[in-house]
Amino acid sequence: MAVPRRLDRRPPERDQTRVNERIRVPEVRVIDDEGNQVGVLKTPEALKLAQERDLDLVEVAPEARPPVCRVLDYSKYKYEQAQKLKQARKHQQQITVREIKFRPKIAQHDYDTKKHHVERFLLHKDKVKVTIMFRGREVTHPERGTAILDRLAVELAELGVVEQRPMQEGRNMTMMMAPSKAVLAGRVAADGTIGAAAEEHPAEEHPTEEHPTEAGSAPAQTPADLAGAPGDGHVEDDAGPGESPDGATQNGALAAGTVADAQGLSEAPGSGGDGTDATPVS
Repeated sequence: MAVPRRLDRRPPERDQTRVNERIRVPEVRVIDDEGNQVGVLKTPEALKLAQERDLDLVEVAPEARPPVCRVLDYSKYKYEQAQKLKQARKHQQQITVREIKFRPKIAQHDYDTKKHHVERFLLHKDKVKVTIMFRGREVTHPERGTAILDRLAVELAELGVVEQRPMQEGRNMTMMMAPSKAVLAGRVAADGTIGAAAEEHPAEEHPTEEHPTEAGSAPAQTPADLAGAPGDGHVEDDAGPGESPDGATQNGALAAGTVADAQGLSEAPGSGGDGTDATPVS
């Protein structure tokens, strides 16, 4: 047996925009389909003008005196309005409020864990309500809760800002934190480091030094190349014509020639090597 459907007694939603024959005022201010002011016309005349152009007469400003109507395609107008509303909703940012609770006698490890949760909430661009719960006579020492909240705010200063200072509410002390401008702008990485600072001071790299040679030039020679490979008797001669490739031999020859020249200059031009006069006697 089919279950009868419940009757929906609510009136159906109806478009409140007045179009064509639904416009009951005696006269309207008309704007044509090109955006030009036509002026104040009687409502039947304005409707006739719209029908001649196969368009609709739509009331866009009912509060004005007289109401303002435009000549346009109403179905296209509704579509454009729906798209504008969709874009407006897309750019809206929904803020979620998270809550995390501390105790005034919290241990260091538990504090670090809960601090990590607060950091994760702020990186997700959520607001965080931090609560200190007092039990029994702990409520007589609110300075302990204030110290914990102030410490948390200082350690997370790069990720969040304090919207509401610590405030006592009965046995609880609360503080509200919101994401910082750097988090909202996306300049903070997932690990909590600020991207802008990383861009200003990039990590230094130490690449292998390379000395590119010019086009057509020989590659740089290593000391092993200059000394020659073991067992290789061939030595490249880079010296000019008449010069010895061996630098030591060349230097020795130059030194010997210099000594010989010095000895020749020390002797008299007309004397022999043994000191006797070599001038012939006539």
